Amino acid sequence: MRTGLFPGTFDPVTNGHADLIGRAVKLVDKLVIGVAINAEKKPLFSLEERVKMVSDIITPFQAKAEVTVQPMTGLLMHFAEEVGANAIVRGLRAVSDFEYEFQMVGMNQHLNSEIETMFLMADPRHQPIASRLVKEICRLGGNIKPFVSENVALMLENKYRK
Repeated sequence: MRTGLFPGTFDPVTNGHADLIGRAVKLVDKLVIGVAINAEKKPLFSLEERVKMVSDIITPFQAKAEVTVQPMTGLLMHFAEEVGANAIVRGLRAVSDFEYEFQMVGMNQHLNSEIETMFLMADPRHQPIASRLVKEICRLGGNIKPFVSENVALMLENKYRK
């Protein structure tokens, strides 16, 4: 069984993330979406909220592969081993993403050379979408509906109305 791990903070999950999930399930039998705790990023949403957001969008992808969503703590490679991943799935939007990811692959190979990293290029329609920018647009009263699901848009709008 080919198991992929798609890690991220998903704060919030965007249409770009959904596109990558849809493409990743064509390559693996099982996809684990690891929702990371990353205090450095100071997430707007709690871990539970982010897991729910991701869980809400996976239904259409479950026809192609088994898809699960799990909270992820600690070192990525330890979590990958724990879930039996053969590959880490990462998305690339720009050259700046590649630079960071290139370093991560090198370090991850030192930690476990049995787990490969697969890069999927962002669909051109989704290249500019970043969770950070979606939050900023929402905070400033802009329309975020082209970038996230309806449920995520409501959750974001509720956060910023408080």
